[in-house]
Amino acid sequence: METTNKTAKEIYFDIKNNPARKRFGFGEKAILVNVDPQKAYTEVGTYKTAYETDPRQMEYVNTLAKKFRALGWPVVWTHVAYMDSAEDAGIWGTRTDTPDSLQNIKFDSHRSEFDDRLEIDRVKDVIYLKKMPSAFFETQLQSLMVWHKVDTVILTGGSTSGCIRTTAVDSLSRGYRTIVPEECVADKHESYHYANLTDLSLKYADVVEVNEVFDWLDKQK
Repeated sequence: METTNKTAKEIYFDIKNNPARKRFGFGEKAILVNVDPQKAYTEVGTYKTAYETDPRQMEYVNTLAKKFRALGWPVVWTHVAYMDSAEDAGIWGTRTDTPDSLQNIKFDSHRSEFDDRLEIDRVKDVIYLKKMPSAFFETQLQSLMVWHKVDTVILTGGSTSGCIRTTAVDSLSRGYRTIVPEECVADKHESYHYANLTDLSLKYADVVEVNEVFDWLDKQK
């Protein structure tokens, strides 16, 4: 095992500035999957579970969604919420039972709501409730992607080390080109965030600046 005195952030930017792997690249058609941009994770100052990495994250996500809709491409939003009894949280709900616990994000609660800054088209966009980290796990996301004949997944949301990472791994495992716009994902601590961006870029996805995604979308018909 290699050792280093560098921070996770320094290692990430070393990799970013000196790419060690060939990119997967963009395909022909994409889907935008916005993973859990809900108040439990975005309202910093209200909830201990919330985090912010780039202050313009929601703005960038809204721009991506607009560009996808203009192309007639699918836009998906996921969120997590559980029953009052938390019976549907499964093993994930057994670790803690505090006001901040995952299992206590209840249906119709403030913590379960999408961030107010988001511009969601509730007529055309697809909203999935999920119970586990991956946006693919026991949702209809896979069949939606087959129907729309997409070959590329653009991922935003959080957390980078949790639901973004697991969704990216599942996306790659299903044969999709997976793109993570750097400014559009967030985590609780920069160490987790940058360590996972490094791992994603080396193994499972293309981690790129959001402007590159904008430029690619603008070239599509």
